[in-house]
Amino acid sequence: MPELAIKSTRTITPTGLQAALVLLADGRIADVMPIDTVVDCPVLDVQDLALLPGVIDPHVHINEPGRTEWEGFNTATRAALAGGLTTLVDMPLNSAPVTTSVANLEQKLAATRGQLHTNCGFWGGIVPGNAGEVEGLIARGVLGFKAFLTHSGIDDFPNATEQDLRQVMPILARHGLPLLVHCELTTDDNTWKLSDKRSYQNYLASRPKSWEDEAVALMIRLCEEYNCPTHIVHLSSSNSIAPIAAAKANGLPLTVETGQHYLFFSAEDIQDGQTQFKCAPPIRERANNDQLWDALQAGIIDFVATDHSPAPPDLKQLESGDFTTAWGGIASLQLALPVLWTAAQPRGATLSDLARWLSENPAKLIGQAHCKGKIAKGYDADLVVLNANQSFRVTADLIHHKHNVSPYIGQELRGVVEHTFLKGKSVYQRPTFAQLHQGEIITR
Repeated sequence: MPELAIKSTRTITPTGLQAALVLLADGRIADVMPIDTVVDCPVLDVQDLALLPGVIDPHVHINEPGRTEWEGFNTATRAALAGGLTTLVDMPLNSAPVTTSVANLEQKLAATRGQLHTNCGFWGGIVPGNAGEVEGLIARGVLGFKAFLTHSGIDDFPNATEQDLRQVMPILARHGLPLLVHCELTTDDNTWKLSDKRSYQNYLASRPKSWEDEAVALMIRLCEEYNCPTHIVHLSSSNSIAPIAAAKANGLPLTVETGQHYLFFSAEDIQDGQTQFKCAPPIRERANNDQLWDALQAGIIDFVATDHSPAPPDLKQLESGDFTTAWGGIASLQLALPVLWTAAQPRGATLSDLARWLSENPAKLIGQAHCKGKIAKGYDADLVVLNANQSFRVTADLIHHKHNVSPYIGQELRGVVEHTFLKGKSVYQRPTFAQLHQGEIITR
């Protein structure tokens, strides 16, 4: 017996936009019916507001335990609900300890208690010398593993070498779990540091496309050699699109994400000293980013994830504007959906595209494609009601992250999240959190 029905003339289903009545029972979608179906349960009529599957962000730095002053489970998952996100996957850094052992994962799991307002899964980390922890982390339920090929930004998560990856990729291939890789190989001279530290162009030049392209080429070779599911995180170099497309055409188990910030901003927009834009790889030129858009719309890039990487304001060096010492990370979790929709709509993208890039394809990476990411019978009732036509200006007081440092402040965005449902329960109804503490830990 359904407990609630949601009626929308713009329901985004796997077959496209349709007028539908979505029946919810026991935390799942009991059925998707014609909109005029008569049912014996309460009906929420959202009229022409869009009903989409909840957003899944598999690239989030929650930073707890150890650096909870940077973010934390409570603030991250609250902010997520306000943005229509229903499932997050936490990166193995920048928490302390990092998630590179079973013992460290247990500390992280303990830190979630009483603090999860969305669903949350975890990536394990690959660092030199921890190959012996991989099987244990898999048994404990991590969704896959993350490695850096360059310095991660914190010394307690050192970058993996090719030999480190060769040790773990056969294990992951056997279990069918993905290896996520930050693809930059530090190969060029860094004399740029001797020049203007406030210059964004200097920072951009300090992390050239060649770093990324060489790393992507390495991962394609290793993916082919071991047939290990391999995922390129936050692709920013358009030069790597063609080799990625060729690898996919050859049937390699390779997937790719890019970040909202690479699709929304361009290097030409960033002034010297604006360290709120610093991330790695850097935001590149408009012509480069237009090619990222083409690759996303062609399906070469599979989806979009925030790489939400917040830090306290002093670490972003907002006063000095020093790109050499500022923390590299963009806080954007709550704004994932409207940022992408604002940039996508002028390019002819549809709400169905949005659901594929933010829900359906991320669900595949995290092993949840059977139950999340779609509005379809039997799927989890994680849903978002979106006023796709309404705009709003981002102000600091709207942001629920622990710190309101973000390059999106002041931007006019399109798409207002009106209502978020988790397992069929109303958890956020703008501007109020209706029910908190409804999140669950997601395991493979």
